[in-house]
Amino acid sequence: MPDDLLALENQVCFGLAVAARSVIALYRPVLEPLGLTHPQYLVMLALWEREPRTVKDLSETLALEPATLSPLLKRLEATGYIERRRSAADERALEVRLTASGRALRAEAETIPPRIVEQLGLPVAELENLRESLHAIIGAAVRADVRAV
Repeated sequence: MPDDLLALENQVCFGLAVAARSVIALYRPVLEPLGLTHPQYLVMLALWEREPRTVKDLSETLALEPATLSPLLKRLEATGYIERRRSAADERALEVRLTASGRALRAEAETIPPRIVEQLGLPVAELENLRESLHAIIGAAVRADVRAV
């Protein structure tokens, strides 16, 4: 156990917060030419995996409140990457779909992960282990009934 439980460098929350800000900062100049912010990029990643998706599904997948997600979707729609429509099966559900432009953007986005890995300069295996550890932390927090939003 560390000597001082309250020392900043001993706090998991501090390490996670600084690491998250630092890594997201690496994405900014890479995403800017695509007209995307990091949160918008996450929405696009979810849609490239599967579409259409309801706003509720996107909210759960991205661990974002609908009130946070809604402005992101409006901006993506304004850029022409997505469209939002009421579901034909359930008028209460709002579906989000990629436009042709949004689908085409995927090819450009495929260059992003290798660029970020290169900038970090860490072995891919180390990043994969980190990702698994982060998923374990997320799972533990969910099981503890903590909402990460």
